[in-house]
Amino acid sequence: MTVSLPLVVVLGLIACGAVKFLGVRIWIVVVIALFGFYLAGTFLAPAIDSGTRSGVEIVNGTHH
Repeated sequence: MTVSLPLVVVLGLIACGAVKFLGVRIWIVVVIALFGFYLAGTFLAPAIDSGTRSGVEIVNGTHH
């Protein structure tokens, strides 16, 4: 059986777990999320997207 989860859902669950179990403050999560949002508008966005996709393909074992 294969389950497919979007990366954003996985990252959201990790953030919720960090707040609940590690004691990370909510404002830190918000700052990091805003940083990612603004970083997506820079020249680094394509490289980050490509690297993330490559990493997910390596983990999933689906090389094209």
